[in-house]
This record gives sequence, C-alpha cells and structure tokens, in this order.
Amino acid sequence: MAGNDASTLLGMAQIVKRFPGVVALGGVDLDVRPGEVHCLLGQNGAGKSTLIKVLAGVHQPDEGTITWEGQEVSFAHPQAAMDLGIATIYQELDLVEGLTVAENIYLGHERSRFGFSQRRSTAKAAAALLRRLGHSEINPGTEVGDLSAAGQQIVSMARALSHDAKLIIMDEPSAVLDAGEVERLFHVIRDLTAEGVAVVYISHRLEEIRTIGDRVTVLKDGRTVSTGLPAKETPTSEVIRLMTGRAIEYVFPPRGAAATGEPLLRVEGLSRRGEFGDVGFEVRPGEVLGLAGLVGAGRSEIVETVFGARRADSGSVSVDGKRVRNGSVGAAVAAGIGLCPEERKSQALLLGDSIATNISMASLTRFSRGGFIDHDAESAAALAQTRSLDVRPPGVDREMRTLSGGNQQKIVLARWLLRGCRVLLLDEPTRGVDVGARSEIYALVRRLADDGVAVVVVSSEIEEVLGLSDRVLVIGEGSVLHEAPADQLDEHQVLDIIMRGDAA
Repeated sequence: MAGNDASTLLGMAQIVKRFPGVVALGGVDLDVRPGEVHCLLGQNGAGKSTLIKVLAGVHQPDEGTITWEGQEVSFAHPQAAMDLGIATIYQELDLVEGLTVAENIYLGHERSRFGFSQRRSTAKAAAALLRRLGHSEINPGTEVGDLSAAGQQIVSMARALSHDAKLIIMDEPSAVLDAGEVERLFHVIRDLTAEGVAVVYISHRLEEIRTIGDRVTVLKDGRTVSTGLPAKETPTSEVIRLMTGRAIEYVFPPRGAAATGEPLLRVEGLSRRGEFGDVGFEVRPGEVLGLAGLVGAGRSEIVETVFGARRADSGSVSVDGKRVRNGSVGAAVAAGIGLCPEERKSQALLLGDSIATNISMASLTRFSRGGFIDHDAESAAALAQTRSLDVRPPGVDREMRTLSGGNQQKIVLARWLLRGCRVLLLDEPTRGVDVGARSEIYALVRRLADDGVAVVVVSSEIEEVLGLSDRVLVIGEGSVLHEAPADQLDEHQVLDIIMRGDAA
C-alpha cells in the first residue's frame, strides 16, 4: 500500500472515484516524499485531473485512503487541503485579472487587522514571495491581466507559497511558456525542493519529465499501472508503453507532393499596432504552413486577426481571391476559414453544453428546419465526427466539461470538419494532448491537407512545426524574420534566427 513509509509526505492508496455512468478512478496508488518532484503521467482521460481534484479537496473519494505525514486524513473541501499545506496550480489558471498581483496572491486569506485590509503589508509580503521565486521584477501592484502568461504562472506559484505549502501540484505548468521561461520555472522548482517542498508535476512533454523529475507514476484508464519509476533512467519507450498499452513512435506523417496552383489564403500587409506589423504570406490548397517563434512573438495574434477575432489596423485577408471583411468572424467563417484557438476552454468551447452542440455550432443552418433545429440530424452528424476522431468516452449528449483536454481538442477539430472549412488555422493544436492523441492529430492535419485544405499551424514546439509543416515562417517580435521549406530548417537554425531577430 502506498504511503506506509515513514519518509512519505503524502500517501494515496486504492483511490476510487465514480461519477454517474463513469468510473473515473478505479484504484490509484501514489506516494510523494518531501523535497521530490513526482511526475504524474497518463493519456488524456487516464484520470490525472480527477486525481488531483481529489487531492485538492474538490472531489471526495468513494473508496481508498489518504495519509498526510503518516496520519489518515480526508478533505471535505479545498480549504481543508490548503490548511494542511497542499496547493494546486491548475492548467487553466484561476486568477482574477482585474485584481492586482498582491490581491491575487492573498485572495481568500487576506491580510487584515480589526477587519480592515492591510494593503501595504500585503504588497510587502507579496514582493517577498516573488523575490523567493526569483521574480522581483513583477510589481505587486500590477493588475494580473496585464502580465504575460509566464508572469501569471509565477503569481499562481506565489499564491501557493502564501499558504505555506508543503506540496504543490502543477498541472501542465509549461504549456504556455517558451524554452527560456521553462528553464526559469525549473530553477524555481529546484529551489523549492531544496527547501523540502514536494512537487507533483503533470506534463505531456516527456523530455521535461526526464529533466526535472525524480520519480514517475503512470495512470491508465483510471488505475495506477506503475509507480516510483526513476524519471531519468526509465526509457521513453517504456513510459509510452505503460501510458498507452502499446508502443508508439513519435513520428510525423510523410509530406505529400509540393502544393501547386493559386494560393487559397492570401494575407497582405497585415498589422495591429503593438502586436505585429506588415505580415504577409500565402497558403495553397494542400499545404501546411507553420508559424514558429517564441511565446509573445505575435503568432496567436496573427491567426486571430486572419479569423476576424481581432481587427487589423491595416492589410487584407483574401480567400480564393475574394477579400474577407476585416474584423468579422462571421465573414471569415462564411469564406471557409476555421480556427482552433490557443485557449480552447475559454475561446472555443461551451463547457456546460453538449458535445453535439459544440460540434454543430458552426453549421446550424445545415440542421435548421422551418426555424427549428433538427436535433436528431444534429446528433447523428456529431456522432459520425466523434467516431471518426475516436473521441472517448463515446456519445454526444454529455457535457463538454466531462471530456479530457485531448478529447476537447478533437471536438474543436470536429466542428470545422463538419463545417467543411477550406482554410484551417490551428493554434497550439497539441497543447495538453498525450502522445497517442498527438499522433492522431498529426495524421488528421496531413489528411486534411491531402484533401485540399490550406492549413496554418502555430506551435511553441519547434520540432512540431518543422515536422508537421511543408513551409515555415519564423516570427519574432511581430515580424516575419525568415521563410523556408520545413525540410531545410532545424531547431537550432530557427532559434538562431529568433535570437538574432533580423529578417532574412
């Protein structure tokens, strides 16, 4: 049984959690020692999110035991977990953008005296926490919404430390960070573990596990299939086999013949003040164009402007020779453009609605009969898409929020497949997606290109951009620095272009 060793900080033994019609956890064991980085791995839907919510007091287990410093405990609510010293940093950061950094750090346990908040001492204490994390440049008085994604991640870590955390759970903490920011994150983690703080680290990036991890626990189908594996010595092939039940090679589908013919998508002189300037490119039917660059380079802003979600200050977007109205999502969709945005939960999905509704929302006229929606036809079309993409669990009536991150991404793709879009913009298409689902998404992108769709891919993983694309634009500080066929570039060349910062 996990958690019996005297050196164990946290022990979880045979944890079971059921929801109506679903056994989310069917017997999970986990033990975490003080001062270690314990990595939690598993495919989307393996039970990782449910497990950390049990540990955080959001869900209560139906069976099993939890021990903390050798004593059996239970968490009736999240505050009970925090009171013991367990802090959770979720993948979707739960910060309040309109509040300051200091207010966010101490939200829920404000520093006060005689019923009055002490802003000066709060700001001073927040500054001390930020210095401890090596980020004294973050001003406690700055609104969180004005910070970069990396800055917001640091604020979430400071908030965890403000509870005197002995165990910090980090769910995909590097998902929005570039390579330099990831290294700074690892430096912070090493400092924390040197002080005896334990970290449970969840990531789909196996190279990170080997760099920062001490031990690994692998979940599959809601159960522990292996625990306590040495992170640096266990072969990647073995980890993947445990996660998937089969061997998977991390390979990209072969490229097709070079795309010919007139461009389907043409972007000319596109600019948004303070974000990017004079961006132009063309994509032909059957071509995959990759946008490579660091976080904050302007890649997401470019594709969102092409889609009409942002209004350009100048420039134009044309599909098949016809100009698309500036700043109009409706006009872009009508022209055949689809977007899978970077933040799928907040920007692309209706989490409280059904899977069928989320798939059909861009194609409602197809199911409209006399002003009413033909729900049978809608459900049948949605079901065909989920089967084609192997969305799990099956069925289209359940709420979107019940799906794992990788399956939610498949639903966004299914929406545009159903719509039959001619231009597909993919912003971080494999963020938070396991190795098995990644291969499926790569194959789908190539299949769409083979069918004549013009695809634009944005990814923070340069290897992914180079492996998936036919042609690559290197973006730096809002400008196109370089353009070349993907097979004529490697990761070091791309980084060198970015660091030089001069257009080639």
